[in-house]
Amino acid sequence: MKNITILGSTGSIGRNTIEVISRFPDRFKVLGLAAGRNVELLQKQINKFNPKFVCLERREDAEECKKRCGDDSIRFSYGQKGAEEVAGSEENDIVVSAITGINGLRPTVAAIKSGKRVALANKESMVIAGSLINKMAGRFGAEIIPVDSEHSGVFQCLAKERFEDIKRVILTASGGPFFLTSLEEMKQRTLEEVLNHPRWKMGKKVTVDSATLMNKGLELIEAKWFFNLVPQQLYILVHPQSIVHSLVEMKDGSVLAQLSITDMKIPIQYALTYPKRETSPLPSLTLNQMKKLEFYEVDRKKFPLVEIARTALEEGGSLPVALNAADEIAVDAFIRKRIKFSDISEIVTEIVEKHKKVRVGALEDIFDIDRDVNDETRNLIEQRY
Repeated sequence: MKNITILGSTGSIGRNTIEVISRFPDRFKVLGLAAGRNVELLQKQINKFNPKFVCLERREDAEECKKRCGDDSIRFSYGQKGAEEVAGSEENDIVVSAITGINGLRPTVAAIKSGKRVALANKESMVIAGSLINKMAGRFGAEIIPVDSEHSGVFQCLAKERFEDIKRVILTASGGPFFLTSLEEMKQRTLEEVLNHPRWKMGKKVTVDSATLMNKGLELIEAKWFFNLVPQQLYILVHPQSIVHSLVEMKDGSVLAQLSITDMKIPIQYALTYPKRETSPLPSLTLNQMKKLEFYEVDRKKFPLVEIARTALEEGGSLPVALNAADEIAVDAFIRKRIKFSDISEIVTEIVEKHKKVRVGALEDIFDIDRDVNDETRNLIEQRY
């Protein structure tokens, strides 16, 4: 029986993880749950799994949840410190890291320092702190398994391969809701249209990033650290069907691919059961019913953030931190309807191009840079929009 803590249990990845765990009651026990402000859903999860540790974002929500439970055996906490304590418990066997944004970094680090398996869905951790995380994982003996469908696909393709035999890795992008939309039409799209993703059901932030293709840019940086690759080995192709999640070309010309239906429960289950595979109730991929599998180059005029992300990938230092920080603030402003959809790429591009790269030597450097870029981006939005 493996003890599992889910960071971000009420989010999209968290809910899918709950479904996966529910299929294997003899294999997994939920030890801890960390959530944001969705007290109602968290309460249902607590009632179902009776975890030992529970954390919420706000103190008042933690107190309310504790009162509702009336169970003194459950240890309630709140905030970043609480999430770190839940993630770093020595009783954990697996920590699913699915808190969105930079807020997921410290709990992820706490899980790594405990030397356990981390099923990593918080892409920002690798984007802004990949070098530090890899060093910590080596030092503390932690095992990091990717949960993103694209990185899980690469991970699966390379399970029995030598990394020195990799020629290039290709991450696929659905193209989001505007793949067939003209540049001029894209500029006028509403929040509701942006959030209507044709293939995946995700949280608001990652859905907006999918529409701008920023999520692919971030995933390029993530893949560099996951698989110890150089920028010249990393590519993106738009694949509207979202069936082929990754391709890996080997130096002998062979191309390996991972295919599956579009359901995040597949990579989540693999991250939890690796190196074993367990039977899934999900439908099989019916290749004979597919009319076509298409692949296209990214239109960089429509999706300029892919190029900005590649610049951050190639130059490194603090640029990935600035890229991520500017995007988080710009996307939040769009979700709150402060700016237009087309403003996101303009804001992020301007902030990253003006950023003076510095060396990132410690975790606190990342948080300092993030705060500075957050302030700069907010000021830009306040003054111009």
